[in-house]
Amino acid sequence: MNYLLQQAHRKHGPAGLLYSIIIVAFLSSCASSSAKPENAGQPAAVLPVLKVAAVPATTYRDYNATVEGKVNVEIRPQVDGYLDKIFVDEGAYVKAGQPLFRINDRTYQEQLSNASALLLAAKANEEKALVEVNRLTPLVQNNVVSDVQLKTANAAYQAAKASVAQAQANVSNARINVGYTLISAPVSGYIGRIPFKTGSLVGRGETQPLTLLSDVNEVYAYFSMSEIDFLKFKNKFTGNTIADKVKQLPAVELVLPDNTIYTEKGHVETMEGQFDKTIGAVSFRASFPNGAGLLRSGNTGKVRISEQLSAALLVPQEATFELQDKVFVFTVGDSNKVASRPITIAGKNGAYYFVEKGLQAGESIVYAGFGRLQDGAVITPQPLSMDSLLKVKPLL
Repeated sequence: MNYLLQQAHRKHGPAGLLYSIIIVAFLSSCASSSAKPENAGQPAAVLPVLKVAAVPATTYRDYNATVEGKVNVEIRPQVDGYLDKIFVDEGAYVKAGQPLFRINDRTYQEQLSNASALLLAAKANEEKALVEVNRLTPLVQNNVVSDVQLKTANAAYQAAKASVAQAQANVSNARINVGYTLISAPVSGYIGRIPFKTGSLVGRGETQPLTLLSDVNEVYAYFSMSEIDFLKFKNKFTGNTIADKVKQLPAVELVLPDNTIYTEKGHVETMEGQFDKTIGAVSFRASFPNGAGLLRSGNTGKVRISEQLSAALLVPQEATFELQDKVFVFTVGDSNKVASRPITIAGKNGAYYFVEKGLQAGESIVYAGFGRLQDGAVITPQPLSMDSLLKVKPLL
């Protein structure tokens, strides 16, 4: 057996030695169980044992997130009518001011013409009233006619001026309605789904917008943090306000649905003012640059927040097992007896857990081969070093 281990170390280095130890441990265990019954006299299983150590590391936590464009604008018609023209296609990139839709404007052009005609008539009446005031003024000054006539003429003139102002407002309103028939992009961005086709009747009462325009040059990732995580965050960072604490958060990453990392890093900017009682969490917003347009509104992912640890208690994930939503390890005590023990996970990095509670630096745990291991069983430890394990499976 020692010869096999020596040969594996010569040929493959630490990785070969590590996996050879595990294989030998399994073979030894199987050989001992097949050679004798399970009762007394069964030799102790040879299992790889690792001494837990505290090392500098980076841990992280992932939070489910939804992505939205910095600006999401619902494009809705301001006037009723039939769609004459759709200038863009779904998914197209448009610039601010670019025409998107045109509604038939015949009715509104007629309203504008009518309002313009009424304005001309009102101006004519105003001029007529002014002429009457100018005619009566010298007559009243020379006591030819009573001043009552002049007052009446002035009142008629003021009414004519008001009619002109009203007619001008009607013209402006009609001109605005004509302008509403051409719908342009308020911001630059990408066109969403267009549920209407040319010839469709649209209007202000329509529940569906004509489309959704998203400015995704910068995107927001919204994620929620539980009360426990929020309290840890609040206690860790200094600051008089939550906004001050948020500013101290390190740059965050966005994990895409295929588990790849988005190329640009983001920053947590704001937190909602109150907790959601239904889920017991509070929402945060992180912003990410998106100049290449790789992210769109509606994308999902995970916001990853990292944390630098000066001395993290490191445990390989494969040295743990789960039972009733708890994580356990087998510790090796006096006389090489093993005992299962629950541990509290503070974070993870690659193939490793960072243990917050349940273990102390220097304690030994069973690394592998504990599928049938029970509390109180005696094993023959095959020591492994954390340094050799980290060479085979380094921290990310």
